[in-house]
Amino acid sequence: MNQTTVHQIFVYGSLRSGFNAPAFEYISRYFQLVAPAKVRGLLYDMGEYPAAVPTHHDQFLLGELYAIQQEEEFAWALEQLDEYEGINESPEDSPVSFKRELVEVITESGNTIAWIYWFSGSITDKPLIASGDVLEYLHQQQQKR
Repeated sequence: MNQTTVHQIFVYGSLRSGFNAPAFEYISRYFQLVAPAKVRGLLYDMGEYPAAVPTHHDQFLLGELYAIQQEEEFAWALEQLDEYEGINESPEDSPVSFKRELVEVITESGNTIAWIYWFSGSITDKPLIASGDVLEYLHQQQQKR
């Protein structure tokens, strides 16, 4: 599949609808929710944000699949998301390191391809979010307090 024909993104963290982050407002302006979805990966608690890394095992990140509303706006919208995720910044400017890649996304109506932001920094000694669902995890953390 040609990278320029993929106009979908998979989100698992602060860009999800349940998070109510300012970035979600942006997403909902340009992207339309397609379906709840999952992707093979492991999720870690980095403190201020969740970090996903790919895996070949049957462990999944839970999130949402979005499609761009106006295809001609996709490149611009993705640039804004890249900036939000700190992709285009030099390492001195942003200690957070993510990379955007295409990934197979699983939905109830079948599999598709979408962009995802994988964490490319160190996850050493960071807690694994076993459920793969950051919203559920944060809810559990709040109940412990």
